[in-house]
Amino acid sequence: QVQLVESGGGLVHPGGSMRLSCTASGFTFSDYYMAWFRQAPGKERDFVAVISRNGGTTYYGTSYYPSTVKGRFTISRDNAKNTVYLQMNSLMPEDTAVYYCAAGSRDWGNMNPSAYDYWGQGTQVTVSS
Repeated sequence: QVQLVESGGGLVHPGGSMRLSCTASGFTFSDYYMAWFRQAPGKERDFVAVISRNGGTTYYGTSYYPSTVKGRFTISRDNAKNTVYLQMNSLMPEDTAVYYCAAGSRDWGNMNPSAYDYWGQGTQVTVSS
């Protein structure tokens, strides 16, 4: 049974940091590139970042919000632990969303959610004072 389980969400003040984790099971983790998406209320699911199978390549999406995530967020993975991480620094209220991890194998570079095979249930991140 395939599972992606996110953890690490919660409430953080503006300017704070948070690290999300996503642990996979039920498939060969190292065969998949891994990504983070986020979805705010009333918005579409938005690509945040992706990391290649061996962790050597990363891309960061351009957010529709006033500030981008590149330079503030860092995606990484540990294939020995079947886990992908999202380190988020300098958080802003517009980063508030449900964050999802996803696993893909078919179309590297495609930021469309439909290109991903497996999804986690999501974890809420709220940035507020």
